[in-house]
Amino acid sequence: MTDEAVYYRSLDKHFAEHGSTIHSIGRYVDYNDKSIHTNTIEGFFSIFKRGMKGVYQHCGHNHLGRYLAEFDFRYSNRVANGVNDTERAEKLLLGVKGKRLTYETTH
Repeated sequence: MTDEAVYYRSLDKHFAEHGSTIHSIGRYVDYNDKSIHTNTIEGFFSIFKRGMKGVYQHCGHNHLGRYLAEFDFRYSNRVANGVNDTERAEKLLLGVKGKRLTYETTH
């Protein structure tokens, strides 16, 4: 689901379906199909933007994927989805169990 921006027009070549809304006239939900909306991505981006401005303040291009993965985890495992702090911590620990922390530096 996207807005009507021209750079999204070719998405149907890469995905099975693509729905869009018309933000330029203030429409954020398709009136014919209520499942087509941008509310989810707008909510995710709002949380991501607040985190990047308030907590991290800088993100190198080479680490963007890591930041997005972290915020994806946070968004998918939030209270609004029925996940409390204890459950979120347990899920987090399951994701790192048996993995070694590595960090590659570039010169």
